[in-house]
Amino acid sequence: MGVPVWSVDPRTGKQREQVAVEATAEEVDAAVRAAATALPALADRSVRARLLRTAAGLLERDAEAVVASADAETALGVPRLTGELARTAFQLRTFADVVDEGAFLDVIIDHPDPDAKPIPRPDLRRYKIPLGVVAVYAASNFPLAFSVPGGDTASVLAAGCPVVVKAHPDHPATSVLTAGLLREAAVAVGLPADTVTLLHGFQAGIELISHPLVAAAGFTGSIPGGRALFDAAAARPRPIPFHGELGSLNPVVVTPAAAAERAEQIGTGLAGSFTLGNGQFCTKPGLVLAPAGDAGDRLVGALTGAARDASAGVLLDGRMRENFLRGAAARAALPAVTVPVAAGDGDDPLAVRPGYVVVDASELAAPGAYDLLLEECFGPLTVVVRYGDPEQLGAVLDRLPGNLTATAHLGAEEAATPDGSAAALLTRLGALAGRVLVNGWPTGVAVTAAQHHGGPYPATTSTSTSVGATAIERWLRPVAYQDTPQALLPAELRDGNPAGVPQRVQGHP
Repeated sequence: MGVPVWSVDPRTGKQREQVAVEATAEEVDAAVRAAATALPALADRSVRARLLRTAAGLLERDAEAVVASADAETALGVPRLTGELARTAFQLRTFADVVDEGAFLDVIIDHPDPDAKPIPRPDLRRYKIPLGVVAVYAASNFPLAFSVPGGDTASVLAAGCPVVVKAHPDHPATSVLTAGLLREAAVAVGLPADTVTLLHGFQAGIELISHPLVAAAGFTGSIPGGRALFDAAAARPRPIPFHGELGSLNPVVVTPAAAAERAEQIGTGLAGSFTLGNGQFCTKPGLVLAPAGDAGDRLVGALTGAARDASAGVLLDGRMRENFLRGAAARAALPAVTVPVAAGDGDDPLAVRPGYVVVDASELAAPGAYDLLLEECFGPLTVVVRYGDPEQLGAVLDRLPGNLTATAHLGAEEAATPDGSAAALLTRLGALAGRVLVNGWPTGVAVTAAQHHGGPYPATTSTSTSVGATAIERWLRPVAYQDTPQALLPAELRDGNPAGVPQRVQGHP
């Protein structure tokens, strides 16, 4: 008998049902080897596109059961999870479209030129091929869109790679249900069921990252967990790419001009953003730099009212709840910190109340006792830093780690001046984050071709994105063919383009 895996209701803290057992080392090995046998069958792009569209349809077919399971295990609510399921299906279909188009193959053809200088040029044709079996580590806070059927899995399958998913322990029943739908989709289009495989257990995750047939890994979670897996991936005899999303403060800078124009609007908008989903978004604004003075006071006043009115909520599990309460209390206890709205226990025994703390920028200008405020606190808490001048603002920005997002709230004139201080601020924020927003809020990540959901470490461990069409690039590598006869070339690289994919020939599309 293996170690049981239980589904737990976060609203009560009680076990719901045993849904699986933790995988042994032998079972991890068998799962990866089974996945590897599916690789040749995924070579046909049309089959991959059908797989993704079929999976989306099956998710929608069983939407009621999937949403009910996810709500029972995460307490995120039926409306939120209904929207997440729609996003998940959209992601699957989006990657099907990417596969059909074929631009992700990045086909480049340079014809030979014997007279080229300084050396003659051979015939060179380059495109991208799948890496092999990919390990995906599911996230806790999005049981669908960043979990078993989520964007990592969709992009892996789109690239032509089999996937082995390590389920998150916060929603094992939902993981089993959705993995079954993906496997059903694979069989329906003529692929092996083991194109998608699910594993449970902490030790299984360690065994998975070390397996010699695993060619890459994707992870969404905490800095300690992600860093441990990242180091393990690098320490292998044959290191592999590890695309981890680990943690982010997502700083927001409010200029004096923006505060003067719409302090109350910004304050209430901030409250809505940092409490959205009980603060369990990876893009939650966790550090807000607001100006000193009357306009900044009005912003903080509006934030106070809106934060006090925000509802208490249940976090994803008891461990996260305890970590949140401990982290909020530690930040509130710092001597120079004020606490306009205290985060803490809610009326429900397992709920938490949102809150925020305020500190002067001078306390964060150099390393010291207040460095805790520059670390992410997962849950409905944010830190407001009051700065008096651009130098104080710059000193705090200089100390920030890498982030998924960075936001600037600008005044109308600032936003219309191409060579002013606002342009310099956006350049500075671009060095800190993978997505820069103006006059908006970072919670909410559109699934589009131009999206980038990544950033400098520790936001991510690579320069890639986990959202948007280019997420497929993580699971591919380029191969160039030199002076290869037409009959032996892959169809995508042949003259006449029989595969019908975008080609860049002699430098031209």
